[in-house]
Amino acid sequence: MMSIQKMRLKRGWSQQQLADASGLSVRTVQRIESGQAGSVESIKSIAAVFGVDFSTLSSEAIMADKQSGAEAIRERMAFMRVQRIRGFYMHLMLYLVVTAGCGVIDLFTSPGILWFVGLALFWGLGVLMHSLTVFVFERYFGGPWELDEVEKLLGRPL
Repeated sequence: MMSIQKMRLKRGWSQQQLADASGLSVRTVQRIESGQAGSVESIKSIAAVFGVDFSTLSSEAIMADKQSGAEAIRERMAFMRVQRIRGFYMHLMLYLVVTAGCGVIDLFTSPGILWFVGLALFWGLGVLMHSLTVFVFERYFGGPWELDEVEKLLGRPL
């Protein structure tokens, strides 16, 4: 059985697009995807958009309530990790395009002064720090570490 979030992502839709298609607010879509119970009307609207039976989504909500908390947290953290990685790649792409564009403009307008090199180095440090936070520090202070710390603070065995 597929979750609403998985069906949305499979179609490549944003939460805004699902909200527009179903006539719901983005906040309602966010709440339902985060595991909160949606109204019957909201679930019916989403079921109609995806072309699935209402009972499929309503039974999914019941199953989500029975799903272990740790499993739901791990899945949510995995989605967040993918979003952070995507954010880094978008940042890198923007850096490459803008730096190349500035380089071309610089070479044509003032070839003797390479001002774009300073921009590339300064922004490049930002991209480097972004990559370190996403790919290096995440290993040590990311999802599993966060779960362990929460369990320690709550006094539960690991």
